[in-house]
Amino acid sequence: MKVRRGSNMGISDISSDKICESYLLFYGETFLSNGLRAFLYLLGLAYCFIGLSAITACFFRSMENIVKQKRRVVEIDVCTNAEVIKYEKFWNYTIADISLLAFGTSFPQISLATIDAIRNLGQLNAGGLGPGTLVGSAAFDLFPIHAVCVVVPAAGALKKISDIGVWLVELFWSFWAYFWLYIILEVWTPRVITLWEALLTVLQFGLLLIHAYAQDKRWPYLSIPLERSERPEDWVPESDKLFNHGDNECGGCCEILPVSEEKDSGIVDIFSIHSCKDTGPAYQSVPENDMAEFSTAASIKKKIVEEDLDVISVWRQQFLDAVILESTESKGKDGFCLRLARVLWQLSLAPWRLLFAFVPPYQIVHGWISFIFSLIFISGIAYVVTQLTDQISCVTGINPYVIAFTALASGTSWPDLVASKIAAERQVTADSAIANITCSNSVNIYIGIGIPWLIDTTYNFVAYQEPLYIENAGGLSFSLLVFFVTSACCIAVLVLRRLIFGAELGGPKLWAWVTSVYFMFLWIVFVVLSSLKVSGII
Repeated sequence: MKVRRGSNMGISDISSDKICESYLLFYGETFLSNGLRAFLYLLGLAYCFIGLSAITACFFRSMENIVKQKRRVVEIDVCTNAEVIKYEKFWNYTIADISLLAFGTSFPQISLATIDAIRNLGQLNAGGLGPGTLVGSAAFDLFPIHAVCVVVPAAGALKKISDIGVWLVELFWSFWAYFWLYIILEVWTPRVITLWEALLTVLQFGLLLIHAYAQDKRWPYLSIPLERSERPEDWVPESDKLFNHGDNECGGCCEILPVSEEKDSGIVDIFSIHSCKDTGPAYQSVPENDMAEFSTAASIKKKIVEEDLDVISVWRQQFLDAVILESTESKGKDGFCLRLARVLWQLSLAPWRLLFAFVPPYQIVHGWISFIFSLIFISGIAYVVTQLTDQISCVTGINPYVIAFTALASGTSWPDLVASKIAAERQVTADSAIANITCSNSVNIYIGIGIPWLIDTTYNFVAYQEPLYIENAGGLSFSLLVFFVTSACCIAVLVLRRLIFGAELGGPKLWAWVTSVYFMFLWIVFVVLSSLKVSGII
């Protein structure tokens, strides 16, 4: 059975006219003017991005609990021949950065691309929202996020990458990902993606993990012979571990703390995976002395049981907090206008807060249930985003790739920005802040594009014995070339800052701001040139 190749330009199999005639927000919206409809859809898109930020914070909280999980290790003391029990973390620093932190911050883009691929099943042409969003997201990660991180440290403070070897490995695989994408789009099988190409794309993520781990462990023949700078025992300084961020503006479960903790002492510490001094009742350091270890382990188990009994009350508190518009502390401190503005803002966020209160507390099963529920909600929001994007493209006539490069890439990359900013603020090194950027770009290609293309190519191969055709491959390839050039300029400045100031982030405020403006200029160049190309203007 043969299916005629259609020129869908990234839109689903529904024609543009049919999409424009259908309603999305409310019945009768099709009778409104296109300008008003576009405005309403843009408001809906912005509101979805707010919800995406909120549920991503819940995702981080559950991820933090997952990576804090420890294993019980029994060793024999060679001197006393007695058993010594230790508790060690499962997760390696580098692997956690790539597989959990980078994957978590990139999951909105991955969800959007996967949903776009599933909607496109049965079409020989690939959807454009996914690849366009992921390439645009790579540019947003590299330029605006670096622009923010370089000015975040206090005036004069310097934060450098402590493990240059791991960063070089991550940087290599990040650049290779986009070079590989260009090869399969323009050189190997021009404008066509085969099943084997999609499979090889996905498998390279495993090679990235192995190579990064080998570099971290300094395996011979597989690692760069570069010494690691002194890495602090605790990557998050003790004085910075507890912050009071006031009212929870993103809402929901992400700020609900265990009953045994102070309510306003918590921040979603997504970088505690780098901490050797865990805090919290369930993750205390265990002394090596047998009797002390036994008593400490018993107390830990007792506290875990107590927390299990409090899970229901914690979950109930999530719903109560979701409907609270103003804290008692702020009532007497702030003026009427400020209080009114806060109440109106919290009221607008109430639907998201109430919806995400259904996410189970992260204390259950080390956070895995909350982790899975958060992914489900993120996927649901990503689906709504694809529908809104279809409508915006239809009523405005803007090419879907342009929307993907700009609005979708910026909105779905917001978790990356928040994560890297927190790392640049709180960690004493720049490793996670910059690693999150480079690793997210690798994840975008190997997983974010590889999985959707694998789904579509598998379906086309089984159903039609045909490959997957890339309708706007020329525009996508041009964007990759622009990205190569601008990213090389970005990395060159980071290297130059390392040579001059001794660190990639921070330094004299004037030069930090000059660097930030330069990075933003590179992003504008990428967006403008890519948009003009896919629109057929150049």
